[in-house]
Amino acid sequence: MEPLPIATASDTRTNVKALGEDELEAFVQSLGQPAYRGRQLFKWLYEKDARTFEEMTVLPKAFREELSTKARIERIEAERIDTAADQTVKALFPLSSGRRIETVLIPDIDPRGEARRLTVCVSSQVGCAMGCGFCATGLMGFQQNLTPGEITDQVREMNTLALERFGLPISNIVYMGMGEPLLNFDNVMTSIDILTHESGFGLSPRRITLSTVGLARRIKKLADTQPRINLAVSLHAPTDAQRSAIMPVNQSTSTDLTALREAITYYTEATGRGVTYEYCLFDGVNDSVTDAHKLADVVRWAPSKVNIIMYNPVKGLDFARTPDDQLHRFIETLVKRGVTVTVRQSRGDDIDAACGQLAVQEA
Repeated sequence: MEPLPIATASDTRTNVKALGEDELEAFVQSLGQPAYRGRQLFKWLYEKDARTFEEMTVLPKAFREELSTKARIERIEAERIDTAADQTVKALFPLSSGRRIETVLIPDIDPRGEARRLTVCVSSQVGCAMGCGFCATGLMGFQQNLTPGEITDQVREMNTLALERFGLPISNIVYMGMGEPLLNFDNVMTSIDILTHESGFGLSPRRITLSTVGLARRIKKLADTQPRINLAVSLHAPTDAQRSAIMPVNQSTSTDLTALREAITYYTEATGRGVTYEYCLFDGVNDSVTDAHKLADVVRWAPSKVNIIMYNPVKGLDFARTPDDQLHRFIETLVKRGVTVTVRQSRGDDIDAACGQLAVQEA
């Protein structure tokens, strides 16, 4: 197989994998072709995973030749694969910009040692602008948004890996990797359209979860978009004072808990879907019984549940994991208040693939 052409900063050809199906229709029409050629192009890019225009034999030869001069297929592939003791896999992807991102494949292993569910944790940005005090990605700062193709290529690569290692395709996708998905709103929504399209990856929207730090206006915009996916909100503290101390996003009146409550209420009423609050426990910071009662009050805003996350150490950050006895007291308090609680166990922390640990050192 011939090596793929590498896009450069001077390459002005249109990257067709930065476009959704509607945009592809508009693009081919700008070249004098009927709209259905755009739908054919979409199908070959995703269902057939074409690497070149020449492979798209359904398109007229003259049009394929024109596409080669006016468009390009930008594709990312894993540069390095690391495997944890628990079979979690982390992949490093180089981008055409020269920057890198990380993606994680998380197998849910049953008592027989077989995978029953395979989740891909995708990145939506290089780095992150949110600066949460406990997250390694935030230490990178924001560097760039990913295109829809760069997001869906992560899924394609990890699906191939899942089939090779576990004999099963991926079953779930979570936008919980590097970056704040709602700050790359249009590209993330386009990637979801591709992932759920029958000529794309054909996944059910209910198998996709988007995680946000709680950008109130963007949550309302998501509700209006009605993508039918799951929404997870990184809460991590039940009061403004506590949350602002560890999450700078909460320091603005447009994104504090009052604004977040309004947005969550709007979202649940507009979509008819509940939300999940992600709550990472830090020893002595947000894990007291009093904190649990305050968290239960937050849960009463709208239909929701709480996903407790065990903190994964990040070098240079002064946080510690909550001891097991305190974890049990915290959960017991929530349950007595009628809160539905799940606990996310750390996966892949020995290769820095666990929640909050993604950070490309080479970037």
